[in-house]
Amino acid sequence: MNSVAIIGAGLSGLTLALALHQQNIPSTIYESRPAPLNIGGAVMLSPNALKVLNALGLYERIRTKGYNFEYLEYRDHSGEVIETQEFGSESKYGFKGLRIYRHVLITELLGMLKENDLPIVFGKKFAKVTDETEQGVTWEFTDGTTESASILIGADGIHSTVRKYLYPNLTPTFTGMAGITAAVPTAQLKLPPNYHIPVTLTSSKGGFVIAPQQIDGSEVLIGKQLRLEDRDRAGWDAFFADKEALVAVLQRDNELLPAFVHNATSHIDHAKINVWPFYVVPKLEKWTSPNRRVVILGDAAHAIPPSAGQGINQAFEDVYVLALLMGTRGVDGKAALDFWLSYRQARIEKVLALNRQIDLRRVPGGGEGSEEGLVEREPIELGWLYEVDFRRDVWTWVGEQKQEV
Repeated sequence: MNSVAIIGAGLSGLTLALALHQQNIPSTIYESRPAPLNIGGAVMLSPNALKVLNALGLYERIRTKGYNFEYLEYRDHSGEVIETQEFGSESKYGFKGLRIYRHVLITELLGMLKENDLPIVFGKKFAKVTDETEQGVTWEFTDGTTESASILIGADGIHSTVRKYLYPNLTPTFTGMAGITAAVPTAQLKLPPNYHIPVTLTSSKGGFVIAPQQIDGSEVLIGKQLRLEDRDRAGWDAFFADKEALVAVLQRDNELLPAFVHNATSHIDHAKINVWPFYVVPKLEKWTSPNRRVVILGDAAHAIPPSAGQGINQAFEDVYVLALLMGTRGVDGKAALDFWLSYRQARIEKVLALNRQIDLRRVPGGGEGSEEGLVEREPIELGWLYEVDFRRDVWTWVGEQKQEV
């Protein structure tokens, strides 16, 4: 039973199976849906995550299938550049930033799993853990069947069912903020010659984001962050369904912004509108069960609002560091998982602080409402995020552990 079971065949679960395979650890993925969920918009991948994908052999397969860029700009309502934010640099970090559709990543990951004969079982919905010992864990699916493994890992998203075993009463918390986005042809904007995108245009009414997607940048995502009251499921469904109202939000309060913003919102295909309410999971004391046989990661452990584009990037970090630690020999497994938790939580805390800085630039009063109260606007410095060396950090810790024995 020296195997790992992964609940969820999203980006985190698929990547985890590859990372474990690299460490010669067998795993099986269980997915509740009958087929891969090949939907969703584009994601922003920064050097910290691209280092992971490169180590797993995925980067070269996707590098030319998305839009590569190195920085984004913040401009005021008159068009003047007021700040530049790195999202990658080939010369400094080894990678440019990459904006790529989620379904492209899923397809490539599935291809790699098939090439390596890594199993995925579809149509098996996790229900509950039925037994956990020092040696392993047994769980039940909703169809009544059971399985056992050495470790069960929940990579099943913000509404994780695996997390309920660790935190039965926890529910994600709405931050009071949401993003409304749409995809439109870049030509529709009629941008000035040599105008740099991605860009966030700011005014007293808030920020307007323009981010290129598709390999050639022929399409852009446009969007706004705004403050909203929480709704129940029916309320959100009604909010999502009112496409004309969502278009009106994207068109509203743009009088202080350049003409191409008006062009961007002049025609919006209702099928290409998305709403992203920002829910978070409160900081959790633990991401593992007492026997360390049940583990959660990614959005199940630390759902991060997308302000800084680090949600999936941090999930990839979780996956890779966990696999490295599980592949070590001669180190206590419980100690390794405890180190993983402290290492990852320290970086998550810094990402959340970065998110608050981004919110300050996109939403009027964006720094208020946090536990710390009013957040002061600070320069955005990202060397700590992009220059990380996961293998060095893990092997430094492993060396320290072996010296103590």
